[in-house]
Amino acid sequence: MPSSTRRRTAIGIDLRGLVGTPTGIGYYTLALLTELARSSDLRLVGMAHRPPQHADELAAAGVEIEVRRAPSGVLWQQFVVPRRLALGDLDLFWSPLLTLPLDLPVPGVATIHDLTPLLYPETHRFKVRWSILPFLGRTLAIAARVVTDSEATARDLERYYPECSARLEVIYPGVDPIFRPASPDELAAIRRDLDMPDGYLLYSGTLEPRKNLDLLLDAWEAAREVAPDTLPLVLTGPAGWSGKAFFRRLESLGPQGVRWLGRLERRRLVEVMQAARWFVYPSIAEGFGLPVAEAMASGVPPIVSSSSSLPEIVGAAGLTIDPYDETDLAALFASLPDRTDEERDLATRAVERAARFSWPEAASELRRVFRTAASV
Repeated sequence: MPSSTRRRTAIGIDLRGLVGTPTGIGYYTLALLTELARSSDLRLVGMAHRPPQHADELAAAGVEIEVRRAPSGVLWQQFVVPRRLALGDLDLFWSPLLTLPLDLPVPGVATIHDLTPLLYPETHRFKVRWSILPFLGRTLAIAARVVTDSEATARDLERYYPECSARLEVIYPGVDPIFRPASPDELAAIRRDLDMPDGYLLYSGTLEPRKNLDLLLDAWEAAREVAPDTLPLVLTGPAGWSGKAFFRRLESLGPQGVRWLGRLERRRLVEVMQAARWFVYPSIAEGFGLPVAEAMASGVPPIVSSSSSLPEIVGAAGLTIDPYDETDLAALFASLPDRTDEERDLATRAVERAARFSWPEAASELRRVFRTAASV
């Protein structure tokens, strides 16, 4: 049959990650859909229980948007989506949000970013655990294909859900090209604007227990006691659910050199990322760690936990620390002013390492997964 008349594969997509203010999964969904929309052989139908953010942008790219309202995202997924899929015009359903409807009339693909709700439940709100854990096992049993962001998460899945091993696909997320190294003049201007002319340590991400930010502050304070020239510490990202005590502590450390900038507009985030000297991400567990890859693309060497996917993502382009030992990180912080040659070398390696994380390549791999899943 001529390609001009070949029927497009029709895919329903769970857009709940774009309902409300997007976080990591929302940006993941948006970036992949933007790339997938370039494929002439796909019909993409994004679905949600409330109007998603960036709907106009997705519609302009060619993604159809359907909103079928429901009291909650979980009720929508489990009761509304199956009825919609039963209409028969869609070949496949993709959930970037870990779980699938238990009643699934078409083949399904689930992206499992990490298993932290199972392995570290105390680091998640009850709402998150309730919306994922009751449906995770069944999702992994019925999914035609299971996509993960890293080999580390694939190993976790193989350990706890060995029945899905043959259906696993590792597809690394990409990095937005907006993240790039700044010129010396740009660096100086950003640092002047922040009143930190010598640069700073940077954390970027949601402020929540899984990110291990109490240890970060403990280590920074300990380093300053023995090395007063320890770089200032800047944090960016939404408040999450770290609790009032944590934010009181942040405020109290302000005069000593700790600054929280909150959630930043995208281009401002790029600037703040570029002007950092080191990027610090002591998270207990990550399925990928997109802010780390964005920092590397910006020419900033990372310091990450030696756990889960983070050493895999960083490779030889950064340093690792024990996420349960504040003295390990404190000693490293105190030593950084004497490691400028290593800083420059790792910054070069970081840019090279980040180049392997490409949204067009990730979308191409996902298209292949969709074709395989639709034929099951």
